[in-house]
Amino acid sequence: MVQPQGDAPPAPLHGWTPRALYIHIPFCTNKCFYCDFNSYVVEGQPVDAYLDALEREMERTVAALPPETIRKVFVGGGTPTVLTPAQMTRFLDSVARHFPVAPGAEFTMEANPGTTDPAKLEAMRAGGVNRISFGAQSFDNGLLAAIGRIHEADDVVRSIENARRAGFTNLSIDLMFGLPRQTLEQLKDSVEKALELDLPHYSLYSLKVEENTLFHRLYERGELPLPEEDVEVAMYEHLRERLGRAGYKQYEVSNFAKPGFESRHNGTYWRNEPYYGLGAGAHGYARGERHMNVKGVQAYIDAAAIGLPRKETHTVTVREAMEDFMMVGLRLLDGVREADFRRQFGGAASEDVFGEVLAKLREQGLLERFGEGEAAGYRLTEKGIPLGNEVFGAFL
Repeated sequence: MVQPQGDAPPAPLHGWTPRALYIHIPFCTNKCFYCDFNSYVVEGQPVDAYLDALEREMERTVAALPPETIRKVFVGGGTPTVLTPAQMTRFLDSVARHFPVAPGAEFTMEANPGTTDPAKLEAMRAGGVNRISFGAQSFDNGLLAAIGRIHEADDVVRSIENARRAGFTNLSIDLMFGLPRQTLEQLKDSVEKALELDLPHYSLYSLKVEENTLFHRLYERGELPLPEEDVEVAMYEHLRERLGRAGYKQYEVSNFAKPGFESRHNGTYWRNEPYYGLGAGAHGYARGERHMNVKGVQAYIDAAAIGLPRKETHTVTVREAMEDFMMVGLRLLDGVREADFRRQFGGAASEDVFGEVLAKLREQGLLERFGEGEAAGYRLTEKGIPLGNEVFGAFL
């Protein structure tokens, strides 16, 4: 097999072994009011049995699809940092045993403020973690309580200080906007406090009211006082302007970074590249198939005892893969390149497949064509950036 250069896969993409690994730890200290992720309050959960099952899935996964060098690891949840230091060491040791993680690979772990004491940070560093993404969400304590977070703003600051003392330099925080009763002034204040931390990366997400959450039940009853649409638009515009002025490049619709600190693992998804996905409810994509694992903790443990813990697997058609390529790729502000489309799809041209859609989006001023020859491609316009969901959905 021809070896890929950098993170670029060879053609055909379906024959490429993943270079990225996602692992799901589904435990949390509590369930936030907006959260529909596959997560469970950790108290009373069989955490050690889950780690046993996770290692069994690792063993079966590498037997079925032997890994080459892993360049990007992301441990998400849930809150992976609810593991004790001993559990953290055990878990990270199992990753190292089964997957050849390259020196210099990006190894990210999600964390909630207040769950990363020095002993845990030491275990994370020793196990190869070199990037932490903290779920700060807001620096307004009233808003934090209103969305079900149990940390306060000071916990974010202390957690960042602890991480830096432990030797972590690649740090990110998530902020949310469009929260119930949130004002533009409150958002501006949170952004200023976030920028005072001088981090290399910020992720900024608008609230989505998802089914099977407390917020969805309140919304259905008309009891969720969300900001008006024009206020939410103003919030997003302020985020873009303020972070740009502070020297951060917006490289994706919700992500801002200093040069060289863009999330490499998330780039796997945005470029529609394959990845291993392990753990309860995890998704994976490899050899032209997408899978989703069994979600429940005990159900996952039971399934992993007898085989790969799959809930469902389906073959991705070429058309579906093309649609995915355009939808996720256009989230990147650099857009999608024709050369990458041709490489993934055996020489096919995006304009031959999506010519009408591309033309319509250009007419609407939401997309623009850039470059010539191999460097040509499409990207969101300034008008299109805040209307990205309309653009992405047009390719279905």
